[in-house]
Amino acid sequence: MNPALRAAVAHLVVADVDAPELASDDRHHLLRVLRARRGELVTVTNGAGSWRPCRVAADGVEPDGDVYHEPAPTHRLTLSVVVPKADRPEWLVRKATEIGIDVIVMLHSRRSVVRWQGAAKADAARRRLQAVAVDASLQSRRVWFPEVEGPVDASTMLAGAAIAEPGGSAIGSADTTVAIGPEGGWEDAELALGRTTVGLGDTILRVETAALVAAAEMVRLRSLAGPA
Repeated sequence: MNPALRAAVAHLVVADVDAPELASDDRHHLLRVLRARRGELVTVTNGAGSWRPCRVAADGVEPDGDVYHEPAPTHRLTLSVVVPKADRPEWLVRKATEIGIDVIVMLHSRRSVVRWQGAAKADAARRRLQAVAVDASLQSRRVWFPEVEGPVDASTMLAGAAIAEPGGSAIGSADTTVAIGPEGGWEDAELALGRTTVGLGDTILRVETAALVAAAEMVRLRSLAGPA
């Protein structure tokens, strides 16, 4: 990570890093909530790899350096997860974003406990999770925001995926898409669709815990392979 990203008092999203302008809510948060002082270092990003160091100004931020562009990861990591209960999707998305996952796909499986019924409800849920991902990206100083997709039927995502299942092999560097099932487990017909199965240890994990175990291992293996 570039030292400026780590040292900044805030990392903020803007539409255009060449002419950074904060949304009113972000400006209020920076100046009134964080109480950032004029001249302090902040960074801004468009969430698509471009970012820039800036300084706090009277009415927002002003550029204080060149625009940087970080290349997208060559091997994008996808975490596909059957929708868990209650507020667990938000927690899961936040932590997976902090860890470094690139795509988070919410699934409906044959044994799903939770289903987002109706296009309007499903879209609202997805947009809420995307907002969580953006917030977590800013907190963790990411310049590429992850994509949140779904919900989709699990059968459309399992082909070619590594499916988390007790007794499976260890996650390998080729496992760039890992699917996490519901509390009741996958049905045999769903397991048959996957490329392989991967194990996540000997204990019984909640959906969101299993997702983060898989996410951490996927990101670790990618980092060992060198620059993404």
